[in-house]
Amino acid sequence: MRHFTPIVVLVEPRQPGNVGAVCRAMANFGVAQLRLVKSCDPFHSDAVKFSVGARPLLGQAEHFPDLAAALADVHHSVALTRRTGRLRGNLLPLEELSQRFQSVAAQSRVAFVFGREDRGLTTQEVALCSQAATIETTDETGSLNLAQAVVVTLYELSRRQDRVGIVQRDQPTHDQFEPLFQQLDELVHRVGYVNPSRPEVIPTMLRRLLHQAAPDVAELNQLRGLINRLSESVQDWPGRRRG
Repeated sequence: MRHFTPIVVLVEPRQPGNVGAVCRAMANFGVAQLRLVKSCDPFHSDAVKFSVGARPLLGQAEHFPDLAAALADVHHSVALTRRTGRLRGNLLPLEELSQRFQSVAAQSRVAFVFGREDRGLTTQEVALCSQAATIETTDETGSLNLAQAVVVTLYELSRRQDRVGIVQRDQPTHDQFEPLFQQLDELVHRVGYVNPSRPEVIPTMLRRLLHQAAPDVAELNQLRGLINRLSESVQDWPGRRRG
């Protein structure tokens, strides 16, 4: 994992002990960046106790009001989830995901996003991420504990670090993707390519498709220029839905 910067993101963790245990797992695998979204108290006695020798990570953790803010400056993000659904896309097995990261660009910031202990990540939160992955378990046992999921994920990534090929590319952050997504959303509504009962389906699919295509900054700018030109040419498109 040394050629890119792994970031662990916890969304609304409720149990301080889990936050501490996650810090211990991170320290075991040399991961130093923790981001907390609407977290419980990371300095609770249980968090300190379960962090063991990784207490400094509790103090270094960054805090964010929502997941979009936590992902703004990262280049890739992976939602770890067990639940399936049309808007969640295809969930990659963790082993296949780690293979894909063997060719990620050098110096990229890659966030691994873990949800709440009781209900995981919402569909909207999964849609914010570049990719969704799952840790396969038997149906009888269900999902792993939060700290266990972090341990398994970091282990799977660390065991492949020596087989990584470093690629030099100027990759856009999530924040740089957002203007393109807004343009696409406006365009699909303008031409009436929207399911009135589920208007989020097409924009979510396009978001996922573009994240997986992994354009560099120059390619992203070319796409924005193309979408701008298309938007201008369909200002009076007859299929446009009027407010």
